Amino acid sequence: MIDALVDPADPIERQRDKLLQIARVLMARVERITDDGGAAYAQFQRAAMLEDQVRERTADLERTLDLLNLSNDRLAEANRATEAARQNLANAIETVQEGFALFDATDVLVLCNSRFGLHLLDIKDHLKPGLSFDGYIELVSRSRYLALPEAETPEDWAIRRRRRHQDRHVIFNVRMIWDRWLQVSEHRTADGGTVILQTDVTDIIRLERLERGKMLDDQARVIRATLDHINQGVCIFDAEGRLVGWNQRLGALLAIPLARFRLGASFESLMERFQSEIAFDGITPEGLEAWVRAHNGRAPLNFELRRGADMILDVFAQEMPDRGFVMSFTDATAERAAIAALSRANETLEARVMARTLELEDALAHAERANASRSRFVAAASHDLLQPLSAAKLFIASIGDEAVAPQSREALAKAQNALDSVEGILGALLDISKLESGRAAVSVGPVRLDRLMTQLRDEFAPLAAAKGLRLELLPSSAVVLSDPTYLRRILQNLIGNAIRYTTTGRVLVGARPKRGMVRLEVWDTGPGIPEADQENIFKEFHRLHAPASASEGMGLGLAIVERACGLLGHPLGLNSVVGRGTCFMLQVPRAEGGALPAAHGQAATDLRQQTMVAAQDKIAFLVENDEDLRRAMGLLLEKWGMSVLDVATGEEALALIEEIGILPDFFLVDHQLGPGMTGVEFIRRMRAAHGPVPACIVTANRRPEVAALCAASDIRLIQKPIDARVLEEFLAEL
Repeated sequence: MIDALVDPADPIERQRDKLLQIARVLMARVERITDDGGAAYAQFQRAAMLEDQVRERTADLERTLDLLNLSNDRLAEANRATEAARQNLANAIETVQEGFALFDATDVLVLCNSRFGLHLLDIKDHLKPGLSFDGYIELVSRSRYLALPEAETPEDWAIRRRRRHQDRHVIFNVRMIWDRWLQVSEHRTADGGTVILQTDVTDIIRLERLERGKMLDDQARVIRATLDHINQGVCIFDAEGRLVGWNQRLGALLAIPLARFRLGASFESLMERFQSEIAFDGITPEGLEAWVRAHNGRAPLNFELRRGADMILDVFAQEMPDRGFVMSFTDATAERAAIAALSRANETLEARVMARTLELEDALAHAERANASRSRFVAAASHDLLQPLSAAKLFIASIGDEAVAPQSREALAKAQNALDSVEGILGALLDISKLESGRAAVSVGPVRLDRLMTQLRDEFAPLAAAKGLRLELLPSSAVVLSDPTYLRRILQNLIGNAIRYTTTGRVLVGARPKRGMVRLEVWDTGPGIPEADQENIFKEFHRLHAPASASEGMGLGLAIVERACGLLGHPLGLNSVVGRGTCFMLQVPRAEGGALPAAHGQAATDLRQQTMVAAQDKIAFLVENDEDLRRAMGLLLEKWGMSVLDVATGEEALALIEEIGILPDFFLVDHQLGPGMTGVEFIRRMRAAHGPVPACIVTANRRPEVAALCAASDIRLIQKPIDARVLEEFLAEL
């Protein structure tokens, strides 16, 4: 009907106009037939909307069906790929030349190839996916193709196999019947599964056996050749004590034809044959047979056999791993003869050594006696010389300037200098004697270098100025650990030598801090010391390019320096350039903490004046057995304004004090007073009777025991020869 209203042959505009007219007529009709509420139109609208929704849902459903179809296609493709991969894996596993099986993480068989279980034909049909690992082990353990080890049951084999399965990687060989071998390799996968490979290694093991057999044959030939060429006789017995091997040297050593040895002969039968021809040393035949019959392990055995009067054989027997044993025989005849000859030579040598030792001991004792005699002589001679030397110095000191003519004062000064030189030589000899004998006692403590440098400057400045030299002692606030007396003596000798050998220039003394140490250095601009003479200068009585003399020095200063530094542990060094000068240096440890406190008391500006004041109306008591020294000391003390009482022994002193009933102000007592009491004993008796009276020991004995004795008794000690200035200091302290 629409075709009748609208002619397709009409133009488009004509067709449109017709359709618009039809639409208007239809709309008008619809409006005429519509009820008063417009329900029909509303239903028409709802129907149109529902149609749109249905159309949208239908489109969504079609799109969903398209996606589902696409997913199904992809799933089918993935399944085809998985099946292809599975088939490829199966094909790949099948191409493996070994048995292959894969168990998952729960020990269930996933897949295997046709070669897996090929050697166990009775269980091959049971090896299918889904089989548990325990089921697999159970099947293998009961297969009739499995060759179980001797005395092992299938249950034991299964337990041992499960125990190996606990390891991540394991490889072992399984023996099959008909002498076939299978190597089993078991490995864990990343997800906890297990891969098992089975490889037939029968040919390899048989080849190894063949090679091992050849090797054993070769080794047997080598061992036989070795046994026949060694210089020892060897015999080998099995665990039953039967002879299984020997060499030709054995027959030669035992002087027995080899025909008497036969394979399989028992040890007992051989012992019966040879026992009459040999003698045992170190073991009895019964003891040897007991060792052979022992079954609980045999310790190595060593003994000797004697064949005839001359032949000595050293025998060593040892058990082998198979409980057999081997015995070796060594000809020890020449060795024993050499030992006997050596023993005889040793006896002769010991006698000679003993005689020589006795001679050396006698020589050593003689040398020690000579050294002791020399030390005693030096000490005694020095003591005997110090007595008159002290007297001479005190006599000169007692001569006042007012009593001497001006032209005689120079002579007295020279005499005093000569006595000082003699005192220095005697002191050096005593020092050398003590340092060599090891009797020198040191008292190490803190020493202030500033005070020491000041004392040395005051002491040597006039001597340096007299030679036109410039003496410089650099100030130092360091405190070191040393013996103050020996340290000062060391520096005195070094500075004195520097001034003595330097003609122009200067002498420099300084302290250089260095890592917990202080290096004391003495520099000069003298002629220098050649390297060839640098060791000799430390010898006694050695002076470079000059003979030893009392006026110029005896060459003892550096010997004392070297020994004193060694005694104190102060390393001594020397650096010298010929024509430019020399530097002596010694290292002294730095004392912990700061500087020492200043000395108490006021330094005397005029010690002699203080002594004169302190000595007025004082009574001095001299106990000295040397008459000249006693007179000299008395004159000096009287010159200083004192009253002097003097006796020769301690006993006389005690009697005189008791007789006059007057206690003197102080005592000057010699320590060695003859056969009676010593000076220390006398002072102790005086203090016991009269309290702590001032007293001083005056002695030429420089042994440390005397100093320790005085220190223990709180007695002042003055060494001879007596210096008037030391007496002045003692009296000033009073």
